[in-house]
Amino acid sequence: MEDDGGERSSFVAGLIENRAKEVGMAAFDLRSASLHLSQYIETSSSYQNTKTLLRFYDPCVIIVPPNKLAADGMVGVSELVDRCYSTIRKVVFARGCFDDTKGAVLIQNLAAEEPLALGLDTYYKQHYLSLAAAAATIKWIEAEKGVIVTNHSLTVTFNGSFSHMNIDATSVENLEIIDPFHNSLLGTNNKKRSLFQMFKTTKTVGGTRLLRANLLQPLKDIKTINTRLDCLDEMMSNEELFYGLSQVLRKFPKETDRVLCHFCFKPKKVTEAVLGFDNTRRSQNMISSIILLKTALDALPLLAMALKDAKCFLLANIYKTVCENDRYASIRKRVGEVIDDDVLHARVPFVARSQQCFALKAGIDGFLDMARRTFCDTSEAIHNLASKYREEFNLPNLKLPFNNRQGFFFRISQKEVQEKLPSKFTQVVKHGKNIHCSSLELASLNVRNKSAAGECFVRTEICLEALMDAIREDVSALTLLAEVLCLLDMIVNSFAHSISTKPVDRYSRPELTDSGPLAIDAGRHPILESIHNDFVPNSIFMSEASNMLVVMGPNMSGKSTYLQQVCLVVILAQIGCYVPARFATMRVVDRIFTRMGTMDNLESNSSTFMTEMRETAFIMQNVSNRSLIVMDELGRATSSSDGLAMAWSCCEHLLSLKAYTVFATHMDSLAELATIYPNVKVLHFHVDIRDNRLDFKFQLRDGTLHVPHYGLLLAEVAGLPNTVIETARTITSRITDKEMKRIELNCEKHHEMHQIYRVAQKLICLRYSKQNEDSIRQALQNLKDSFIEGRL
Repeated sequence: MEDDGGERSSFVAGLIENRAKEVGMAAFDLRSASLHLSQYIETSSSYQNTKTLLRFYDPCVIIVPPNKLAADGMVGVSELVDRCYSTIRKVVFARGCFDDTKGAVLIQNLAAEEPLALGLDTYYKQHYLSLAAAAATIKWIEAEKGVIVTNHSLTVTFNGSFSHMNIDATSVENLEIIDPFHNSLLGTNNKKRSLFQMFKTTKTVGGTRLLRANLLQPLKDIKTINTRLDCLDEMMSNEELFYGLSQVLRKFPKETDRVLCHFCFKPKKVTEAVLGFDNTRRSQNMISSIILLKTALDALPLLAMALKDAKCFLLANIYKTVCENDRYASIRKRVGEVIDDDVLHARVPFVARSQQCFALKAGIDGFLDMARRTFCDTSEAIHNLASKYREEFNLPNLKLPFNNRQGFFFRISQKEVQEKLPSKFTQVVKHGKNIHCSSLELASLNVRNKSAAGECFVRTEICLEALMDAIREDVSALTLLAEVLCLLDMIVNSFAHSISTKPVDRYSRPELTDSGPLAIDAGRHPILESIHNDFVPNSIFMSEASNMLVVMGPNMSGKSTYLQQVCLVVILAQIGCYVPARFATMRVVDRIFTRMGTMDNLESNSSTFMTEMRETAFIMQNVSNRSLIVMDELGRATSSSDGLAMAWSCCEHLLSLKAYTVFATHMDSLAELATIYPNVKVLHFHVDIRDNRLDFKFQLRDGTLHVPHYGLLLAEVAGLPNTVIETARTITSRITDKEMKRIELNCEKHHEMHQIYRVAQKLICLRYSKQNEDSIRQALQNLKDSFIEGRL
């Protein structure tokens, strides 16, 4: 198996659907040998659930059946891939390859866990489409890569996506979770980063991928979240532990998780395959994985020393299950019997090639020893040739770099070349301030050197087959080690490192509940606060008795930033990280929906308003009582009456649920919702007027906006005639007077209900408070007195 060697996705995804709007997906990770199965009902014709999963896995190959078998009004997954994922390789597989029965048998044989532990009997009956997708995906991988998946080597998960918080693809873009908005027309600041880029201080490829996966699908299990937070608590209070783990994790190779793919896959015809010259790259990757494994196992004692005195459950459990596990010592012993003790993992190309050629101990294979001598002789001849050219052509600073594509080549500074290079130099190319070139002698030696190295690789792979088979028996231990290192890398080098670089007390530990309020005191935008030192914090409080906030304010007052801020703080809390706030407590969110930004979608021939309506329809169809919804300026892309009507009716629909909704708007009429529905609260961003100009304070305050007709002020600054401005003021005053009278009547009519909801809200706060019994009893008495006297 070849490896990408980087952070690019190594997922292969299989997709299939039926006429009942059900879609089955199987996502196979070639790098970590894991299979993730999902089956779900598509609630929108735009395949939002499928797009969300594809955004999460970011596959390099998508396998689909040839013919369309979709419900009426649905384009089909094959056409979806053509429309939206044209840059990803699409493979059309015969529908007969999507065999759910064969998929169930394959998973029974290949899964590392017992079938009963996976609940396969139940899953087979209810989610046959994902098993069919798994059958096609595994078949393509084995045919394309020329390998056989080893029995009991795969980590299989069912419905992995929906056991986490779900963030649809549109919301991922709106919240700038993975990529920031870069708009050259609007002059976007190049310093602005996404949440992923801000926390991407991990040291391993696996840690980076785990961070990305957690940001796209945060956790919902409170116990797991608190386990991570306990770990962070200990590291923030124990500098020695934090520093020790940071240093130890540097000892592990960056590509530790790559080791797994070479033990979970076996060539179909080992002897014949490895003898071919075209397969030397695969042999080289296999040897590199063995060296990576040796380096990782050598670093385990250092990890044990760092974790020996750890107190929290997560670190103590890692010490017990990994550091004290005798299976790793057994694997290290078997590796040490055939691999030279002095071999180290290297990233410099020629050093890495030399380490791979001499990975096996001397004397094990005679042909290998001969190939090594040839490799050393040609390497020495190449360096002697370079010395010869330095003297012969008076080029004392001639360098001899190496890369895997060209082999050895000459690098000469242009300052040393007064005229043309001697004719002996060929393939002359200017590269910056240097000249890259070769010669016929060097090219000949390069061919011999590469051939000798290739022979070393294939002979080494043949000799390592017995070791590979022995290690495959303990592949579950290697899987555990890779997962542990990725998790530690994310928590230590991303979460703890990011928090430690901030001033003291800027980040705090969040508290999570099943049904409590969402309360964030002095919260800050995690991305923007790193750019603006004077970022103004704002708070939020929502509960079942007050589950909708209507946020008002002029353009550029901070409404969109506030909406992003609330969502990003919730995401950070549910991945098990501290949050940028003085205090934060929240109930676990199952889905985040956003409706932000307005622009025409030319590809789908949709106007701004149609795009708004489609996104809003998706929210209405999928929202649950535990969702968090943020909507920005809904209805402004159509007529004022229709826009207000749609915004009002959407608010009323969301108010009937227990979901938390933050609704930013310019429409003053929406503030009237608070006079009718007691679970609506109106806030506004404070703005001062100085010399007929708006002075933005970016502070959120209770009540409606108190800036009189800020739109007219901007129009006056823009230079409209005074007569136009005065006429507009007269019309606006008449409209405002009518609205104020109607609001006053509503307030009187619904006053009693508002009082009851305020009592309920305060009772919810007391329920989740940590005060002692006497304090709570006194607070209840004060609440009773306030209610009787009408002071709430």
